[in-house]
Amino acid sequence: MTSLTRIETDQLRRLEEMRKAFDKLRSERIRAEGEVERLSRELEEARALALSELGTDDAAEIQKLIEEAQARNAKLAEEFGTALRDVETRLRQLGDER
Repeated sequence: MTSLTRIETDQLRRLEEMRKAFDKLRSERIRAEGEVERLSRELEEARALALSELGTDDAAEIQKLIEEAQARNAKLAEEFGTALRDVETRLRQLGDER
């Protein structure tokens, strides 16, 4: 058997590097496919939960529900603050009457 020429040695080295790169890419593809499967299951579970809890799985409709709830909460918080200030005022007035 004759010894390998420099060109053949370089080609073998490049082939080995490409094999390593291919193996790495194949592993990343397998990992990514697994991640896609996991995320797809999670998305379906989230959609089913949204449908059962909110009556819809439409992102725009859910956003609208969230905005409505935030507005309702802000209104209730303001009303509570007003009621609290009224109670404080009445308590001060009662204290002044004594």
